Amino acid sequence: MTEPKIPGPSPLPDVLPVFPLTGSLLLPGSWLPLNIFEPRYRAMVEDALGGGRVIGMIQPLVPRQDNRPEPGAEREIPELYRVGCVGRIEECKPTPDGRYLIALVGLRRFRVRHEMPLSERGYRQVQADYDEYTDDLSSLIGEPADGELVAALEAYARGHQLEIDLERLRELPEPILVNGLAMALPFAPAEKQALLEADAEQRRRIFLALLRMGTDDPGSADGSGLAN
Repeated sequence: MTEPKIPGPSPLPDVLPVFPLTGSLLLPGSWLPLNIFEPRYRAMVEDALGGGRVIGMIQPLVPRQDNRPEPGAEREIPELYRVGCVGRIEECKPTPDGRYLIALVGLRRFRVRHEMPLSERGYRQVQADYDEYTDDLSSLIGEPADGELVAALEAYARGHQLEIDLERLRELPEPILVNGLAMALPFAPAEKQALLEADAEQRRRIFLALLRMGTDDPGSADGSGLAN
């Protein structure tokens, strides 16, 4: 993991296109690569590139296997969690088969006021409220992780046979380290939502608890400990 460049302030739209995706967490200041293949979400990327380059990541309330619908399921509108994170498209690479490989950088969390009608091109959009989360980017500034967090991460990595450059991670500000690994580690969807909705201090505590739970039982990832 490399230290991300913290994005500067950016105007955020009142009506926000959203990409519902189970288990995919975006947090402020961190990067999320995505493979966009479904037609309505390819259209969403195209429209975003022609405007403010922002989309919202949010999870369906009931987990879904992926965002590839069964035939006819394009009309399904599963209920969403109320909190997501808006990201700016920093990189976009079209592929020969029509997909987009994009990279988002997290800007700020948002709360869904209400869902808007589908766009003319079929993707979902919400009226977003960002007022609760004005400190999201400033909260990324901090000291490197303390010994407690690094030791828990080391034990988790050992228990799950993960290769993690702990020396490099020790150099990162703790909020950036927590956000990046909260996104990258294989936590359950409900656990990821709990991490998303928490403030910086709460997120650290939840993250530490998840590391310790995973160390106690590396085979368990059902999210039962932190389900909303």
